[in-house]
Amino acid sequence: MSSTESGKHEGFTAEERAAMKDHAQELKKEARRSSRADKAAEAERDVLAKIAEMQDSDRIMAERVHAVITAGAPVLAPKLWYGMPAYALDGKVVCFFQCAEKFKARYATLGFSDQAKLDEGTMWSTAFALTELTAEAEARISALVKQAVS
Repeated sequence: MSSTESGKHEGFTAEERAAMKDHAQELKKEARRSSRADKAAEAERDVLAKIAEMQDSDRIMAERVHAVITAGAPVLAPKLWYGMPAYALDGKVVCFFQCAEKFKARYATLGFSDQAKLDEGTMWSTAFALTELTAEAEARISALVKQAVS
């Protein structure tokens, strides 16, 4: 949320408001779908369509992240979450991709919710900055996603 230099709350940014509107539309669309299989197939189509709309660098990373997650943790179901690709287990988001362009950030983000089983001691990472996907980064994502659902 944005704030002024004096610390006074200014409300949500335009990007945050757009993400909330996306999420409301996702919930409405999900409620209108009929069978579980139809819901899953359409949710994946929605994710792939959203990825296709992204700018080149974000799109390329999102495509690879999608491939790594769906191969490494096939129990996760792709779905849109606040207008971004996400992957859920039993309807609860475990991890998600945030493109840099939408939130005017200098890097894309791979994030994990509290549903992910990444616990390590008293402190652990729940989000990772992505500037490019190397083979090493893909292997790390695959390992994290497998751990998250184990």
